[in-house]
Amino acid sequence: MRSELVFEAVHTLRNRYTLCQLASKATRKFHKPNTRIQDTTNEVFHRIADSDRQTLILEPETASEAQRRAA
Repeated sequence: MRSELVFEAVHTLRNRYTLCQLASKATRKFHKPNTRIQDTTNEVFHRIADSDRQTLILEPETASEAQRRAA
């Protein structure tokens, strides 16, 4: 079930808002034509749950500093 996948992924990314943003962006990137989007989303949640937090996303301080520099 997807709820179990989300629960496992929350252990990697504790911020649920960031988890939803990352999952939606990754689903768009990894989706292949002629496949179900549900399967792609499940695969993304598996990848997030299995990955290391440091390799997955920038820390919030680093991300905000980069955003300030870009502005």
